[in-house]
Amino acid sequence: MTESIVFTVLQDVVFLALLMGGGWLFGRAFYRIYKGEPIFAKKLCTAAENGIYKAMGVDPREEMSVKRYALGILFLSGISLIFFMAVVMLQAFLAMNPEKIDGMSWHLAFNTAVSFVTNTNWQAYSGETGLSYFSQMICLTTQNFLSGAVGIAVLFALVRGFTRRQCKTIGNCWADITRITLFMLPVSFVGALVLVSQGVPQTMSGSVSYIALNGEASRLYLGPAASQIIIKQLFTNGGGFFGANSAYPFENPTPFSNLLECLSLLWIPVGLCFTFGKAVKNRNADGACASETRDSAASFGKKSKALKSVGEKDQGVALLKAMTIIFLVCLAVCTAFEFIGAALPEGVKGVGNMEGKEVRFGIGASSLWATATTAASNGSVNAMHDSFTSIGGMIPMFLMMLGEIVYGGVGCGLYGMIAFALLTVFIAGLMVGRTPEYLGKKIGGFDMKMVCLIILTPVLCLLLGAASTVLLSSAPDWLTNGGAHGFSEILYAFASMAGNNGSAFAGFNANTPWTNVVGGVIMLLVRFVPLLAALGLAGSLANKKSVPQSDGTLATNNAMFVGLLIAVVLIIGALSFFPALALGPIAEFVG
Repeated sequence: MTESIVFTVLQDVVFLALLMGGGWLFGRAFYRIYKGEPIFAKKLCTAAENGIYKAMGVDPREEMSVKRYALGILFLSGISLIFFMAVVMLQAFLAMNPEKIDGMSWHLAFNTAVSFVTNTNWQAYSGETGLSYFSQMICLTTQNFLSGAVGIAVLFALVRGFTRRQCKTIGNCWADITRITLFMLPVSFVGALVLVSQGVPQTMSGSVSYIALNGEASRLYLGPAASQIIIKQLFTNGGGFFGANSAYPFENPTPFSNLLECLSLLWIPVGLCFTFGKAVKNRNADGACASETRDSAASFGKKSKALKSVGEKDQGVALLKAMTIIFLVCLAVCTAFEFIGAALPEGVKGVGNMEGKEVRFGIGASSLWATATTAASNGSVNAMHDSFTSIGGMIPMFLMMLGEIVYGGVGCGLYGMIAFALLTVFIAGLMVGRTPEYLGKKIGGFDMKMVCLIILTPVLCLLLGAASTVLLSSAPDWLTNGGAHGFSEILYAFASMAGNNGSAFAGFNANTPWTNVVGGVIMLLVRFVPLLAALGLAGSLANKKSVPQSDGTLATNNAMFVGLLIAVVLIIGALSFFPALALGPIAEFVG
């Protein structure tokens, strides 16, 4: 046990070091994309980018207002939703269907389409038996790129709100989405090749029949898996090609593939913190707006020296520190309770809670993945969370309940944490009787309304969805367990949908008309209400003047602010969800 714990600690330390190093590299790359610069193969990328703009009839240099930017995002998502539903309902008649898979019911098709368009990837079916290869590649893989790119594009728009001054535009959504996708295509191609080298299948052939050790005939499902697995990890989608997700040996065959996939689900969310810090630190260079007058620019130049002091220390690192502290505490608690395991009869020795875990990964790697995937709003799993101990299983649930801000989904995680940072400076401003400021922008009433929409929409959807489901007379029939654990299964499911996560306790039968429709509506609300609020916040901030730092300005890059930010996040989480957690995992623990 001691050696296992020591190995687990060393494993977590190495993981954190690789996470921060890789995140820093991704942060630099996304900063160049934010500025509109090619990352590699400049001539080829520029030609491909211009060809896409020409085909779309888009001028990438044309700036958009908040309304046009939002309409572009909604249009893309709406078309994707309709196309996705049509394909999965008609997949029995389409090409590349070697397993002769039937079309989905309308309510499951709706839920699945919404799930992938909103970057949730909640799956109420088993991927290898519920979807054809055509559906996997054309719908799922495509949305793994587009939904992630949309989240990052909205973050870019919000960052421009901080870097621009007296400006009515926040960029061009088509240019942002195109550049992000073009960067991720070759990255994903290389990552898929690495996974193939580890034994992950990438083939168009059908399943293979074999005789299991018990003498029964079985089928080994293959397919074009590697190309989907890498992007669903990198862009925090999480939906698996196979039903068992990354616990399946052919989706996650080796210790190296396990490490790579686990790192991939956090690299970009971490990297975007570095991108944000670099952008706001260099806002005097990046914040030019075509609508600015020469006089206002000259006027601002007199204050640039004072404003620069706000960005001397990296603001993105301060947010990253708050995220990492919460992550490490949650990881320690989850791992500790899984090592302790359940109470055993006197005289019986245990090795921790290995139920639902792959022996090849063990407790440490399983706990790390469970914490990382729910912190990142990813949802992929390499162990069954329903088999975790009561407190060990509560940690992934709590991370989702915080609103996917501890690293979070690509783009949306960081703009969620920025909303909490604005709430923190607002509370601090109330305490000293001063107008709150963040990164040189005064925070007004409209800004705080947008912040409340970002923070409270997932909370309300989660609690209302879980409460209404518990009241149904048929709800007990959908559960594997009764009592407190059965309630936890329902609570986890709606925390997953309301947190744009997609993982599940697995004991809850989610493929019902009620869960598919209500869950689909919840996923739409928690994705697009905060997204539109973030764009509204971006427009409001971009239209403001920048103000110089003074003695009364709250420093937002030191240890005190990091502590305040963590306190606000945990207080909101505790006030919102403690009663529900007390009825579920906490009641199970003390019972």
